[in-house]
Amino acid sequence: MFGPRLELKSPAQITTMRKAGLVTRAALEAARAACVPGATTADVDAAGARVIAEAGARSNFKGYHGFPATLCVSVNEEIVHGIPGQRVLADGDIVSIDGGAIVGGYHGDSALTVFVGGEESASAEDRELSRVTEESMWAGIAAFATATRVGEIGAAIEASVDENGSAAALSAALGTERARGFGLITEYTGHGIGTKMHMEPEVLNYAAKQLGPKIKPGLVLCIEPMLTAGSAATEVLDDDWTVVTRDGSHASHWEHAVARHATGIWVLTAPDGGAERLAPYGVTPVPLD
Repeated sequence: MFGPRLELKSPAQITTMRKAGLVTRAALEAARAACVPGATTADVDAAGARVIAEAGARSNFKGYHGFPATLCVSVNEEIVHGIPGQRVLADGDIVSIDGGAIVGGYHGDSALTVFVGGEESASAEDRELSRVTEESMWAGIAAFATATRVGEIGAAIEASVDENGSAAALSAALGTERARGFGLITEYTGHGIGTKMHMEPEVLNYAAKQLGPKIKPGLVLCIEPMLTAGSAATEVLDDDWTVVTRDGSHASHWEHAVARHATGIWVLTAPDGGAERLAPYGVTPVPLD
C-alpha cells in the first residue's frame, strides 16, 4: 500500500520558506507585544496583520475555509483557533497566538504562548504549562533531525510531556501535590507545509504503532504540541472554530516550521534557526543561505 505523497522542497525553495518563516515570526512578535492588559484580541490580530502587510506578504490564515482574521488568538481555556474580537485581555491571562504568511508562493506557520502583563503576572502553573509545552516541541524538533519516520517525532513529544508534565514532575516543580499531569491534546496535530499551509504528512503529538512515512531531504513540517492544565477533553464553540478545554482548564500551544535537508535541519520560523534551544539536545541547525 502506498503512503501519502509528500512535497519535497529544493534548497532554493526552503530558502524562500525561510523568508516566509521570518515574516511569520515578526508578526507573532508584534502580536506578543500587543498582548497588554486592556487590549482586545482584535488589537493583537491587527498588530500581526500590519507586519505581514508591511513585508509585502499575505496572511495564509485570513479567508482559510472562511476564517475571518490574520491570527488565531486563544485565551486561557481556548486551546487553538480562537477568533480575534472584542475579548479584553487581563493581567495574568495566558494567550496562544498562531499565524502564518505567504512569500513567493510558500507558506510559514508558527505559534507561541505569552502572558499578559509578563511572566511575573502569570500563575506558576500557567508558566509551567507553557514551559512544558514548548520543551516538548523542541524535543520533537530535535527528533526530526535524525528520525527515519515521521512517527518518531510524536513519540519524542509524548516522552517529553511524560517526563516534564506528569503529576510527579509537576508536584516537584510547583511544590504542591497534584493528582494528575498535564493533558496532551490528540485531536489536533502538526502537518506538512510548503505550497499549501496544511499538507501531508500528519504529524502526531504522541507515539503511535504506525510510524508513518519515511523522512527524506526536502521535507518541511510544522511541529505543534498543545497541552492543557487539566483534562485533554475538548469541544468546539458555536463559531465552529474556537477549540476549548471541556473542563475550563488553561491551555498552551507552541509551533515551529522545520525543514529537513541533505545536511541537517533548519527551524524556519526561529530567528537563530533553532540553535539555542536545540543545543541541549546535541543538535546544530544547518542554514541554507
